[in-house]
Amino acid sequence: MRITKVYTRTGDRGKTRLVGGTQVDKDHVRIEAYGTVDELNTILGLARTFNRRSGAEADVIGRIDRILKRIQNDLFNVGSDLATPAAGRWEGMYRVGDDDVAQLEAWIDSLNEDLGPLQEFILPGGGPVGAFLHQARTVCRRAERRVYTLMGAEEDIGEGCLRYLNRLSDLLFVLGRWAAKHLGEPEYQWEKPARG
Repeated sequence: MRITKVYTRTGDRGKTRLVGGTQVDKDHVRIEAYGTVDELNTILGLARTFNRRSGAEADVIGRIDRILKRIQNDLFNVGSDLATPAAGRWEGMYRVGDDDVAQLEAWIDSLNEDLGPLQEFILPGGGPVGAFLHQARTVCRRAERRVYTLMGAEEDIGEGCLRYLNRLSDLLFVLGRWAAKHLGEPEYQWEKPARG
């Protein structure tokens, strides 16, 4: 792909084009869906940046980075799928599906083996990597809601994106806990209010 011109000026009037050329308003439900996926991808980029600066062991940094790099690439595929109405799709276009969801589940299972059972709800924070992963989890849930809304508005949206985002939010929770443990970041737990 080669991009030679970044600006088109159509956005100056609140319009943008989908893959295939269809023009829509910038607040269209489809734009909200893939825009939220883009926001999620950006947060994961921040998590990767702080992970590399964490000073942890190379194998821990490497494991987190490999997982996040794959997810960032997957999210570009999700965004492409969401930005492409049925009329704009092409033969061989990659669409996130069962294999991608299975990879997320495999990571969840593998990372969870190294974690103790949850005693309480986890409060986001503790350290930069864990905090960004928890923020990513909440944005992922919002992306999931936006995709679900889009599925109700337009029939050409398959379930692959929704399933992927649903499972990804679970992975981001587990990865946030695993990262906190292995990067030496504290993990804050919700404190139940005292009964009076």
